[in-house]
Amino acid sequence: MKASRSPSSLGNAIAVLSSLTLILSAQSTFAFSPSLFPPRGPLATTTSLSTSVPSDNETFRQVTKKLSIELNELAECSSILSSYVLKPEQEVTVEDIVLACDAVDGSAGVTVTVGEDDPLVNQYLSLRQKCHQFGRYQLLVKLLKSDYDAYIKTAEFLSPSRIPRNELPNVQDVTYTTSKNNHDEELISNTEKSAVGEDGIPLVPDCELETMSYNDSALDKILLSIFRNLVTQYTGGIESDARGIKGLLAQGREFMTMELPEGVTYQDHTVAQHTMVKNTLGGLMTPVLPPFYRIFMSGIVPNLGTKWDGKQIGPWFYAPWLTSLVTPPFFGFLVGPSKPNRRIDGERGGLLVEKCKFLQESGCKGLCLHQCKIPAQEFFRDTLGMDLTVRPNFVTQECQWSFGEKPMPPEEDPSFPRGCLVGCESRKLMAGRKSEGLCI
Repeated sequence: MKASRSPSSLGNAIAVLSSLTLILSAQSTFAFSPSLFPPRGPLATTTSLSTSVPSDNETFRQVTKKLSIELNELAECSSILSSYVLKPEQEVTVEDIVLACDAVDGSAGVTVTVGEDDPLVNQYLSLRQKCHQFGRYQLLVKLLKSDYDAYIKTAEFLSPSRIPRNELPNVQDVTYTTSKNNHDEELISNTEKSAVGEDGIPLVPDCELETMSYNDSALDKILLSIFRNLVTQYTGGIESDARGIKGLLAQGREFMTMELPEGVTYQDHTVAQHTMVKNTLGGLMTPVLPPFYRIFMSGIVPNLGTKWDGKQIGPWFYAPWLTSLVTPPFFGFLVGPSKPNRRIDGERGGLLVEKCKFLQESGCKGLCLHQCKIPAQEFFRDTLGMDLTVRPNFVTQECQWSFGEKPMPPEEDPSFPRGCLVGCESRKLMAGRKSEGLCI
């Protein structure tokens, strides 16, 4: 006999079905009501999903398009760099450099506008223009290496109208050109002598460029104080009440122009000046740094009790370049701002002093020659084991330091002019002492 379903069980089932119906109805209301939270879980309506998918797809499409534009531009910039870097050195011509200048100018001046598809790497980094600037620099370096005369003519033709002077790899023989107005340019050179000294040698015109102001750092002040104390020590007690670089120059000028004891020639005294500066540089570097430099830069074998002791197998290939990188922070107290550049042979290891503080404040070729140029060259060669060429430009007061380059004697160097500067105070102090030449 089959059991009959009880009314209470049937009522419970009807109640459960009613509850499910209410729940589904409520879920539908939540899903379609814009004023309520979006639906969640498996019961969310397909209508709410279909309204969000197109927005996400559009965003994804826009991001993909922008990313593609950026990647394409990076590929183009890589191709630009490769075309410059891989160009053979002997095939570089003046026309190539002019075309590079056109490319630099043509890629400049990108503006940012809403909706513009120009790559962000150009809008905010000027990447394409920087690539052409880098490439132009590489072409100039290759021309510098392959044909120095052609490089000089090209640099003088294009600078500063197309290439800023500070973007040239080397400027030591490039005539300085300054713009007088928007159309005219004025060449500044020291070929015209304005006066003749007592010895009959034409005087060298003073620098006509604007005087530079120097902001000495705390390190500059500390190093200058140490340097001045060492100069006092090695000059037999010569001091000056003047502050800063002017006080140092007053000490040096007094030592250079001092009355010499009987039997001591000025040639002997120039050697004494060189020795004084070399001793001062050695004291500034402390006893620790020169041996370190001789081993790890110049490649001189230390005394280890072997047959190789004292022999030089360097300088190492990186030494000139690395020296030009680490020198500027410890160099500014004497010469002011400087930056690495290329040597006259196009290789790394050059350092350009933008406007020499020592020369600007002294206005003296003798101090430049005997208390900077010659002793610095001798100190690097004899103490540190590396050749150094120091080439001051008395027209611009720039100075080219070339580490690893063998220097010429001043009297044989065609770029080093004869005679004193017109406004030299040392020459006035030495008036009447004709047999004692200061500048050579």
